Amino acid sequence: MSCSLIAEMEMRGSEDVEMGQDITPPFPPLSFSLHDSFLLSHCSACFSPLPLRPTFPHIPLPLPPYLLSYCSPRCSSSDSPLHFSSAEFHLLRSHPSSFGESSDLRAALRFLHSLPASCRSVPNGRLAGLLTNRDKLLARTGYDEEFVERIRDGARVMAAARKMREGYGSSEPNDFVLEEAALCLVLTNAVEVQDDSGRTLGIAVYDPSFSWINHSCSPNASYRFFLSSPPPCCAQARLRIVPCARHGLETQIESGVCSISELSYGEMRENNGPKVVVRSIKRIKKGEEVTVAYTDLLHPKEMRQLELWSKYWFICCCRRCSSSHLTYVDHILQEVSPASLQSSSLLSGQDIYINGTIESLTDHINDAITEYLESGDSESCCKKLEDMLTQGLLYEQLGGREEKSQPVFKLHPLHYLSLNAYTTLVSAYKVRASDLLTLYSGMEEHHLEALDLSRISAAYSLLLAGATHHLFQSEPSLIASVANFWIGAGESLLTLARSSVWSIIVKCGLPATNLSYTLSKHICSKCSLMQKFIAILHHREVQSTDLENISSEFFDCVTNITQTVWGFLIHGCQYLRAVKDPIEFSWLGTRKDSSTRDIQPHLGSSAVVSYHGDEGSFSVCEAHTCIFQVGVHCLLYGGYLACICYGQHSNLITHIRNILDPEECLINRFHETDK
Repeated sequence: MSCSLIAEMEMRGSEDVEMGQDITPPFPPLSFSLHDSFLLSHCSACFSPLPLRPTFPHIPLPLPPYLLSYCSPRCSSSDSPLHFSSAEFHLLRSHPSSFGESSDLRAALRFLHSLPASCRSVPNGRLAGLLTNRDKLLARTGYDEEFVERIRDGARVMAAARKMREGYGSSEPNDFVLEEAALCLVLTNAVEVQDDSGRTLGIAVYDPSFSWINHSCSPNASYRFFLSSPPPCCAQARLRIVPCARHGLETQIESGVCSISELSYGEMRENNGPKVVVRSIKRIKKGEEVTVAYTDLLHPKEMRQLELWSKYWFICCCRRCSSSHLTYVDHILQEVSPASLQSSSLLSGQDIYINGTIESLTDHINDAITEYLESGDSESCCKKLEDMLTQGLLYEQLGGREEKSQPVFKLHPLHYLSLNAYTTLVSAYKVRASDLLTLYSGMEEHHLEALDLSRISAAYSLLLAGATHHLFQSEPSLIASVANFWIGAGESLLTLARSSVWSIIVKCGLPATNLSYTLSKHICSKCSLMQKFIAILHHREVQSTDLENISSEFFDCVTNITQTVWGFLIHGCQYLRAVKDPIEFSWLGTRKDSSTRDIQPHLGSSAVVSYHGDEGSFSVCEAHTCIFQVGVHCLLYGGYLACICYGQHSNLITHIRNILDPEECLINRFHETDK
């Protein structure tokens, strides 16, 4: 994508747009490529997962690395000619294994092949209207030699592949300026294409109608991909944004005189590649600049600025970044504080160690996460992360002098590293539960322990959703992240509530139900979440006041139910015991961090059976019911937000409907009643 500091172009609203509306039709990519690791598992034309065998029945598996795989004859016939004519085939066949990832080189070759001959020059640092940034990227010589050398070496490999395709010998020295420009264009403008699970499959470059949309850390739009054909309602969407230079805005907004692209669309294969749609997540006024996020909005300001500078070479000056003081969200995302300070002499020198604290905590947490991802040791991961979250780092460990009373530097529960840890703990506890059920399928004691682990996983998922929701209340641009986390929490809670292991609790003589919970039994009478979710599913426009009202109703309901069941969910997990409420965080102002110091995290193997609520009257049966109720609320609210971000026809919304109402009886009945 283009960069605000160095690009003259931007996109602005051509009319007033409410939140939750598509503002572009689906854009086909100018160029695209799978990452190397997915070349044998996904279709190179549409990025969909491959069937058991690619469409080359006469060639034994695995395919040679220079032959791409396709999911259907249609994808093969439409994309394979480009694979050969762009010299991508020749690059893969001769690609040095030591060079590393080749997706950016292959995307650049495909882009060059789509350029008409008249456009194969680099006037004013642009190709087909897209900024190349070649001069600036190559200007890193002297302090980022490895990056510059990779661009130059990559351009040489591309030029050699093109010469090979044409039947010529090796390219002459310095005969690859165009290849350098194309590669720099891809590095500057390509976006990562993700599937529904958030996994990055590859990269794609789109025309200026998309690429001229600039970045903001508080954006008013987001974008989503279609790996298959978009539904008719999306395909028929109008282009509601126009290009503008940073001077003469009014004239150009009205007339739309800027050229969108120099590419010949006749050369583009619109059936191929992931398509992208831009959607409003806030109200956009006519003439207002449209922005999206190029980086993770749940990272603190310093991290965002570093990533934007290193990748795009600009410093963000959006409202969130240019505030004279850190915004509340950015302050919380990076807060590290000393607990149990007894000496005033330490207080005056504590700032010296804050940077070291963040670096040390970052290393510890990232090492535990990396080890888990590489080795799969979920139990070790849980212990390491919870030890770090619970105990923090001692002042002495950071280079401070020895004191009688050692302060402990801890992460704020809403620090971005804490959020990363919660995300990993959700997964690690879930994996531990699954492993137990697989290894000890016939042993009830281990089934109860697996239920305990699933319960803790669901608790962390709820905490993660509640924490990001707290930040969302101050920064509405976090809506996509919040939607995904609420959906994840709802799915975890409903999976827990519907577990067959609850039937074992009945055998233990405790009051519980082994019946499968259904949505029809738990429609909340205190809020209109169900009605609002169904209304937005059937194309009711969302107003900002609607979102405010439904958020308030949801918050009240889910807070009340969670206060009842939270103690049950966290029973046996000492870190989570310090979290007084995972939804409403006013307790942070009076929290005594010393209460969690030196606690060794431990999870009992029969917490569900042994639990008795703090009041002594809370039954497992009530907990079971409350878990289901919270899960339904989380999924409905997450689905409501997801409709705003991704539209009613996204695969994520279909997934939510399948979880809530597999037979679609209730949702359809509600819709019929509402007509």
